[in-house]
Amino acid sequence: MSSAWQTMIRNIFIILLISILLAGCITSEPAEKGTLQLTSSPAGAEIYLDSQYQGTAPGTIAGVEPGSHTLEFRLKGYKSWKSVIAVSPGTANYVAAMSVLPGTEPVTDASPVATGEPVDLTIQASRDRIIVGDSVTFSGITTGTTAVLLTIIGPGKYSNGIALEDVKPAASDEWSATWNPGTRIQSGTYTIIAADAGKTVSRRATFTVTGDGVVSVSPSSYAVVTGETVVLSGRCTTGAPTVRVVLSGPGRFGGGVDIGNIAVMADQTWSMRYTTDLSMPAGVYSVYVSDIPQSTSGSAQFTIGFAS
Repeated sequence: MSSAWQTMIRNIFIILLISILLAGCITSEPAEKGTLQLTSSPAGAEIYLDSQYQGTAPGTIAGVEPGSHTLEFRLKGYKSWKSVIAVSPGTANYVAAMSVLPGTEPVTDASPVATGEPVDLTIQASRDRIIVGDSVTFSGITTGTTAVLLTIIGPGKYSNGIALEDVKPAASDEWSATWNPGTRIQSGTYTIIAADAGKTVSRRATFTVTGDGVVSVSPSSYAVVTGETVVLSGRCTTGAPTVRVVLSGPGRFGGGVDIGNIAVMADQTWSMRYTTDLSMPAGVYSVYVSDIPQSTSGSAQFTIGFAS
């Protein structure tokens, strides 16, 4: 093979190697989300994004994935306003001019307010994260309405929104309601939407439900030599973002020793490396892993000092 031909092949190889290394160093930035500012004329139309209820207009929907979505406004006595929209990072404004249905008299004020005060309300959830089987309390302050209408949106049967019992505000304008869904609920992120009786104003809060899943652990070796590193890994399908790992065994490990809080990856797996030290007594060790906040746990065992 000629020297020139060898030089050309070497140069091509170097270029390919540099391209591979550069590709490995480039990380794509996560796509920014879009925000929709939504208004209807008349006000109070129900908003649906991709067939999921999002409250009433005027309203704001934040954190919308860029791309194509179906936006719809519904109001009794009017034709539905529906369009496929292209969401981009940043804020976009949409105004739906509702058309009256032929032969109908639109209802412009289905639920008259108690006073002449401006309609407004607030909402908050008592906890940012609950375990399957727990309850959560929603509360806030409202003015200018006789009732607060609550709708829950989340995974499973809540994907299209389920209305809760209407709440009557106290004389102090404070309101609260406790939601106890029981154990037949999926883990995930939930949104509670509060609207006034006339559906002219809506507010929302989010919280997370964890549980209803499994936590597992498996060591890379079941017979470890002191000073050796063992990889502990497993799955967490409860929706929790973190697992707690505790090692129990002879000597100072008799009461259990926390060896780490490990983040759960997007594919619901977790992994950590633990290096045993020479002072660890020989014996059987148990690894206990639980999700945080400890709705489910799993365990496994390995030995130290008995490896051949």
